Amino acid sequence: MKTMQLIGAILFALALLHTFSAKSFEKLSHRYPRHAGLFHLLGEVEVVFGFWAFILIVLMAFVAGGENAIAYAETRQYTEPLFVFVVMVVAASRPVLDFVQRMLSGLARLAPARTEVALVWLGLALVPLAGSLITEPAAMTLAALMLAPQVFRAGVPEWLKYGALGVLFVNVSIGGTLTSYAAPPVLMVAATWQWDSAFMASQFGWKAALAVLLNASVVTFMLAKHLRAANDEQDALSKPEAVPLPVCLLHLGCLAAVVMLAHHPVLFLGIFLFFLGFTQAYQRYQSPLILKEGLLVGFFLAGLVVLGGMQQWWLQPIVSQLQPVALFFGALGLTAITDNAALTYLGSLIEGMAPQAQYMLVAGAVAGGGLTVIANAPNPAGVALLRRGFRDESISAIGLLLGALAPTAVAAAAFFL
Repeated sequence: MKTMQLIGAILFALALLHTFSAKSFEKLSHRYPRHAGLFHLLGEVEVVFGFWAFILIVLMAFVAGGENAIAYAETRQYTEPLFVFVVMVVAASRPVLDFVQRMLSGLARLAPARTEVALVWLGLALVPLAGSLITEPAAMTLAALMLAPQVFRAGVPEWLKYGALGVLFVNVSIGGTLTSYAAPPVLMVAATWQWDSAFMASQFGWKAALAVLLNASVVTFMLAKHLRAANDEQDALSKPEAVPLPVCLLHLGCLAAVVMLAHHPVLFLGIFLFFLGFTQAYQRYQSPLILKEGLLVGFFLAGLVVLGGMQQWWLQPIVSQLQPVALFFGALGLTAITDNAALTYLGSLIEGMAPQAQYMLVAGAVAGGGLTVIANAPNPAGVALLRRGFRDESISAIGLLLGALAPTAVAAAAFFL
């Protein structure tokens, strides 16, 4: 088993290097067009962890035997990848998006600022905070689709796009901490440490809200001169048939049911099948569902589950030996190279952890959730929906890291100070 642990750690490190160099494969696809398909596939960030997880299972079959490899793969918990896939597709459906956009447009018109500026601010502030109710993956999906036409498009400086992306990822990561069920890293410890939504709101929520509002305000101010007003006349010509309220309500009902049954894959997959049937029956009120993007994100997260399951042997000793202050900064840094939910889950296994250490572990994990694609479960969804707005239609890991540094510092200060 020690041999497999070492192999698992090496493959995890290679997957991380692959994630940070994914943009290089896109460049290779242009340089060597004969093998462009292979390089393009390897350049898809969402493919990385699933690809290396497959290699892990193959090597495990050779080293430990086929039965052990199958048993390991089948004993992993895949509820989160399945949930993120389903909630992405449902939340991105035209009736849901149309309803949310109409609601936010009404709020934007009441704001003492240009409508397009107010809409971007709402997409970076209110929607991430709403993630505490509708879950972080749903908030990421809605915010990304709202912001894409205004912020992640040609004409906006590349460095500013990365700044906005960093703010979005950080705000979604901390915006789900007002309740005990919406943020994956909080969910992993809530039952074990008896943290309810009242505790989360009083200990984390108000601090997170302050950081979210500050981050969103600063980057919106920087974006303001690049935002363009909507052309109402052109929009009216290209706008599809209005979605009837009953259709919107049914879609919102499906989204609410999926969120409430997030821990019961058999049930939320059943609702999803009903949802697919309804969208097929009433295609006139639908846009193409983002099934491909959702499946890629689910594949990424499932790969992370498989690879991450082999990292407990070196991660848990680090978490258990750090003092509270060091634990905060350790969690902040470790989150960049491993999923923050996996990190807090390992912390929940440590018996007798002091309340202050518990707080520091979760605070560091959620504050660092925007630093990389793998740091927080909803991040791959944001990458899948927004990458076309960047140069070469891919998002640089270094660019994201740099863009997230300032909002991460704001989040860390809010939780730590």
